[in-house]
Amino acid sequence: MKVRGRVHKYQDNVDTDVIIPARHLTSADPEHLAKHCMEDIDPDFAGTVEAGDIIVAGRNFGCGSSREHAPIAIKASGISLVIASDFARIFYRNSINVGLPIMECPEAYDAIEDGDIVEADFDTGEITDISRNLTFKAGSFPEFIKEIMNAGGLVEYTKGKIADG
Repeated sequence: MKVRGRVHKYQDNVDTDVIIPARHLTSADPEHLAKHCMEDIDPDFAGTVEAGDIIVAGRNFGCGSSREHAPIAIKASGISLVIASDFARIFYRNSINVGLPIMECPEAYDAIEDGDIVEADFDTGEITDISRNLTFKAGSFPEFIKEIMNAGGLVEYTKGKIADG
């Protein structure tokens, strides 16, 4: 599977309180969360993000609290992929659980700029910055994690497995 979108770039240590501020946790509705996604670090994000866009960030993306709301807000905003130098472990796992594709690639973070058009292939781990004609290699997920992501997250994956017997 491939995705392609415009980059929204952020620095190191973007925490879950910045991704979805606690004052907006009055609802778990993904549409509500999407309206407030990234607003404390990028007030224009919700109004400028388009379906398929990609977040590129530095080290320790998703640090802070373990709230699942953060990857849900990002996914609901239309972001198709988050590429980061590395992720906070609980955010990494929560992203898989909710079906938000993520890739770790420090080299991509160093070279990709805000507004670039990027394409990523989840099967090969290849990330291409089309705007700069650069290619990077991220690790690819094991097959069972790809299945969870393709199903839309762990709940949908489990439902499918139960239905299949």
